[in-house]
Amino acid sequence: MHWTSALAIYVLFWFLAVFLVLPFGVRTTHELGEQHIRGTAESAPHVFLIGRFFVRTTIVATVMFAAFYLNYVNGWITADMLDWTGVSRGI
Repeated sequence: MHWTSALAIYVLFWFLAVFLVLPFGVRTTHELGEQHIRGTAESAPHVFLIGRFFVRTTIVATVMFAAFYLNYVNGWITADMLDWTGVSRGI
């Protein structure tokens, strides 16, 4: 695999990880017992720590990419194994 392909796939995994990590660790103003600020959504986080969010996202994306790359190198799961219709085998 060329390094640019690996980088592009990692970026895709990173953006997928954004949506996986986003709901975890979020506490609303109501959950913390604070006064609701008028004009904000009730589901909005009380404090959003962007640095912690980026670190968590990067860790999750790196683990997912490592699993993908190990599968790519070792061939544990191939496209033929996922072809349940039999099209590639000519069935």
